[in-house]
Amino acid sequence: MTSEEGRPPARPAAAICTSHRPPRNNSAASGFNQHHLHHPDRTHSMKIGLIGLGRMGGNIARRLMNAGHQVVAYDRSADAVKALAKDGAEAASSLDDVRGKLDSPAIWWVMLPAGGPTEDTIAAIGEGAKDGDIVIDGGNTFYKDDIRRSKLLAEKGVHYVDVGTSGGVWGLERGYCMMIGGDVETVNLLDPIFDALAPGLGTIPRTPGRVAEAVDQRAEKGYIHAGPAGSGHFVKMIHNGIEYGLMQAYAEGFDILKSKNSDKLPEDERFDLNMTDIAEVWRRGSVISSWLLDLTAIALAKDEKLEGFSGSVADSGEGQWTIDAAMEEKVPANVLTASLFARYRSRVEHTYGDKVLSAMRFGFGGHVEMPQ
Repeated sequence: MTSEEGRPPARPAAAICTSHRPPRNNSAASGFNQHHLHHPDRTHSMKIGLIGLGRMGGNIARRLMNAGHQVVAYDRSADAVKALAKDGAEAASSLDDVRGKLDSPAIWWVMLPAGGPTEDTIAAIGEGAKDGDIVIDGGNTFYKDDIRRSKLLAEKGVHYVDVGTSGGVWGLERGYCMMIGGDVETVNLLDPIFDALAPGLGTIPRTPGRVAEAVDQRAEKGYIHAGPAGSGHFVKMIHNGIEYGLMQAYAEGFDILKSKNSDKLPEDERFDLNMTDIAEVWRRGSVISSWLLDLTAIALAKDEKLEGFSGSVADSGEGQWTIDAAMEEKVPANVLTASLFARYRSRVEHTYGDKVLSAMRFGFGGHVEMPQ
């Protein structure tokens, strides 16, 4: 498949993830242990109950199976379960059916929208869970909910792991960047799963000055153990907040370029600029090249006017949570706040830049615009 057919150009997969510094090895709160970081067992196949087979859940299951792991699949959509069963998953008709097909300790991966669907599903899993079972939340859950759930499940001897997962609809091929929260022993036990899902070293040059013996070597492969429960989703939340700011910068830049032909300007200062060519040239050797720019170039190559997008830009909620965290910590976040408010404004009036934002969101995550 070529880039003209919609596949992202061959940019190294790990480039889309902003890594987080591993906890210091003297941090008791994080449960960090330098010895554990370098010697996880990645050699054996594991069996996972995967709940939620949407855009990302289904492809996470497929990538796991491609690596030799076993997946018991359940979704409210019977068609989604059947499709995954054709690819090698073991189909399940209910949560109880999944439970009966899993090994002991059972490993559950929940990949559902944040809020009610995830909350209710994890509560149902917890009701029948046994001592030593593991529940992984790979969605975009608010990190404070992780902390609360972890404490509740711990009362039953159940381990809780939160995984901030980045990679969108391209994760099956490119791999997933993961930011993981949970206790050290459980995270290390699950390492074969994370190792299979991660993008790996790829072709990105190693960072100069990064000493392998002093850092978490998994970060170079596209996943880290950020700390205790909640920390994985917290790091992913800030990742998404940064994503808002980066996308808004591109959108505003292209809006200014597009408007340079405005009749509000003196005639000799008007330029009829080619958005498609500008996006393409910036991809090649420019300091602002990125995967988001790659996706923008793909969208513009298909339709420079972006007439398939209205410019009404949705948000997942993580932008607001990021601003809330900044306020709690009394950390200025001017760019991130402005980018969130720009999305709110886009639902009232639309600009070309808003269409660029919508095109990027559709490109990396298959996100459709808000209904008008």
